[in-house]
Amino acid sequence: MAADETSSAASTNMAAPVATAAPAAENTGDKQNNGERKANGNRNGDSRRGGGRGGRGGRGNDRQGGGKRKQGGQGSGKGDVPDIRERIQRNRDAKRRKVIEEEVDGKSYMSINFTPEEIASEERRPKRKVAVLIGYAGTGYHGIQINHKEKTIEGDIFAAFVAAGAISKVNADDPKKSSLVRCARTDKGVHAAGNVLSLKLIVEDEDIVEKINAHLPEQIRIWGIQRTVNGFSCYQACDSRWYEYLMPSYSLLPPHPQSFLGKKIAESTKAKGVEHEYAERLDDVKGFWEEVEKNDIEPILAKLSPEVREEVVRKFHASTDQELNEDQPGKKEPKKEKKGEDNEDIEMVDNAEENKASDETAPAPQEKEAKTEKEPNPVDIALREVKTAYVTAKRRYRATPERIEKLQQALNLYLGTHNFHNYTVLKSFKDASAKRHIKSFEINKTPIQIRDTEWLSLKVHGQSFMMHQIRKMVAMAVMVVRCGAPLMVIHESYGPRRISIPKAPGLGLMLERPMFTEYNKKAKSFEKEPIDFSQYEDQITKFKDDHIYRRMFEVEENENAFHLFFNQVDNFRTDYFLWVTAGGVDASHERSDRTERVPKALEAELGDEADGVVETET
Repeated sequence: MAADETSSAASTNMAAPVATAAPAAENTGDKQNNGERKANGNRNGDSRRGGGRGGRGGRGNDRQGGGKRKQGGQGSGKGDVPDIRERIQRNRDAKRRKVIEEEVDGKSYMSINFTPEEIASEERRPKRKVAVLIGYAGTGYHGIQINHKEKTIEGDIFAAFVAAGAISKVNADDPKKSSLVRCARTDKGVHAAGNVLSLKLIVEDEDIVEKINAHLPEQIRIWGIQRTVNGFSCYQACDSRWYEYLMPSYSLLPPHPQSFLGKKIAESTKAKGVEHEYAERLDDVKGFWEEVEKNDIEPILAKLSPEVREEVVRKFHASTDQELNEDQPGKKEPKKEKKGEDNEDIEMVDNAEENKASDETAPAPQEKEAKTEKEPNPVDIALREVKTAYVTAKRRYRATPERIEKLQQALNLYLGTHNFHNYTVLKSFKDASAKRHIKSFEINKTPIQIRDTEWLSLKVHGQSFMMHQIRKMVAMAVMVVRCGAPLMVIHESYGPRRISIPKAPGLGLMLERPMFTEYNKKAKSFEKEPIDFSQYEDQITKFKDDHIYRRMFEVEENENAFHLFFNQVDNFRTDYFLWVTAGGVDASHERSDRTERVPKALEAELGDEADGVVETET
């Protein structure tokens, strides 16, 4: 986690075995020698002064010295007490063993174990501090950050380091022994064309990059490995980060007039007498849904009998209009988890995994085969056809220059330093770390056409970003534009009032690359190469086309991720998102504190399933 990365890296230098971390040991030894010289001087001074702090029974002098401390007095038979480095290492080893043995049934994604014989027979080679430039498509991975329980990008990369001989067998059981630090954290399913890891590797082989890549899947690539100064941390040295967010242009379409949110917007504008202002901001999409109903939906319904038609319309609205009242706080207790189910990583669960979980608890195959599948009735067939028609109509939409410009105006309001406490989790308005600086946020005025869907590319450049921040920034700007709300609501989101902002699908987010401007300025004086992705530009461009963009487009086409997201937000019967109406933020629900439980169905949209988890940055 980003908040812990600096401390982890620092403690690793202390905890690593002396034999494999000579530079760290030398530095520690130098500090100890200096401390001892200083201590000797103090002792001399104390004797001259006839006492002092160290003169009372020699208590002060007993505390000096390096290595192991003698334990005198009662219990002295226990012998030497381990020094702080040994105690840290023992505690770390004990915790790691406990997790592996008790929580993951001995199968860890971040601990590779070898026999003592294998370790003893391995040739010891020097490690060097390096920056590893990487790229990856995050599909199928639980984010970049390595952990014992889940398949992650770093987990596969660490295993490849070990397989290629870049990490010795003695250090393969714990990445912290190699001082592993990531520049930017990416969440589950999020991609990166460029990211950086810093750690200690064995890089004597000229073809070490090729050797490592040979042990990686094609959706993860090592672009290059560059030597750095010994104290380098890619997280601390990074000045800023560039991200790209891709989304279908139909995301800018207003809510359907019959949706819950569509009705609330219409009611509020009429009540406030601002119908003209809202209509003016939505002028370039005026009549879109009326045309869809006339040209796409009515022909389907016209073929049906009156009874079937009435049932199709009823079922369609019932399936989209989602009542949340029964799950409001205090209404009823949530279901208890079945024994054996892991509810700790709830932020990692998505629809695909829920389906997988239900498959695993389903009857055995032979029992399934014994049951005959229910034949779809005329209502089910027509309902499926109506839903498909709506999605197809959305994909035909092409954003006008006026609509794109409205989105750019919204994005411009993020520029500068603001309090983004509403755009993440576990941050209060008074938390100083919620203030972040955005350097630029630009939308490409030329959309990308992929098959029957038009895509928009947004690029944001900031010093650092909090969990969910970019996805919530995108969702806020898009919601304001698609609903015709005043742009001022974005300014209001920086204030103390809590606004519930949904987080846009992670499918569209990609880390373009981190920047190391200040470090690169000093690199020459260190006789080191600057950290620069431009030398790999051709490889990166091809990788993005083949592995990142292609996966984004295919997942959206097969799963309709953006359609489902906005359809859910529009149809939840809740006041959480009514800040887009003419009633403004006062019309929306304000949670009393960060621990108030939201309706279960809203957790995925809000990102509040991360409540109670240590906040980490991207």
